[in-house]
Amino acid sequence: MARTLRQKGLEPWFPCQRGPAQVGWQASQDIPATMGPQAGMAEMAPLVKRVRKEIQSSHFLGLVGPKGDTGETGVTGIEGPRGFPGVPGRKGEPGESAYVHHSAFSVGLESRVTVPNVPIRFTKIFYNQQNHYDVTTGKFYCNIPGLYYFSYHITVYLKDVKVSLYKRDKAMLFTYDQYQEKNLDQASGSVLLHLETGDEVWLQVYGDGDSNGLYADNVNDSTFTGFLLYHDTI
Repeated sequence: MARTLRQKGLEPWFPCQRGPAQVGWQASQDIPATMGPQAGMAEMAPLVKRVRKEIQSSHFLGLVGPKGDTGETGVTGIEGPRGFPGVPGRKGEPGESAYVHHSAFSVGLESRVTVPNVPIRFTKIFYNQQNHYDVTTGKFYCNIPGLYYFSYHITVYLKDVKVSLYKRDKAMLFTYDQYQEKNLDQASGSVLLHLETGDEVWLQVYGDGDSNGLYADNVNDSTFTGFLLYHDTI
C-alpha cells in the first residue's frame, strides 16, 4: 500500500526522535507536512477524502471485463390479467347483397276435368311471374335446383276423385275423396320435394274415368301451387 500511495504523491511518515510520537501521512504537494494528534478534524477531512478516493479508484477496483454470454431463457411467468378492450375499428364498406332466387306459381281450374291419366291443365293464373309453370302442358319446370313446396286444393262434385302428384313420371302423392251425393266436397294434399334442374311436376287423375270428379266454376275453385323454399348451394 505504501508503494501505491507513494505513486499517487502520498508518503507515510513515522515518529521522529525529537518529539512526541506522531504517526500520520506526509503529502508531497498540498497537504500539511505534519499531522498528528494535534491536527483537528477539519484539517484531517480533506486528507481522508482524498486517500479514500485514491484507494477506491486505483487499488480495489479492477478494469471492466468483457460482456458475458447471454443467459438461458427463464421459466414462463404466470398469465397476466386481461387487458382493457381496444378502441373500436373503423366502419367497414357495405358488402354486396346476396342474390335471392325466386320460383313460384299458383294456378286454378276453369272447367271440369274429363280426361284421366294425363296432366291436368290449370289455366287460371293467379301467379306465374317467372313462367316456370307451363299453361299449355300443365307442368311445372324446375329452373333452380333446391327444395320446393307443392300443394293442391280441389273441389269434388258429382263423382269420386283420385288425384296424384307426379315428379319425373313417378307418382309422389295420392289423394282420394269419395263423393257425397248432393254435396260439394273438398280434398287437398301437400308435399316437400327436392328438385334438380329440368325436373317436371304436375297433377293428374289416376284410375278410370269414374274418378275424375274435379270441379270448378265461378264460385268454387280447384288450385295447384308451388314455390321454392331453399335453393341448392352452388
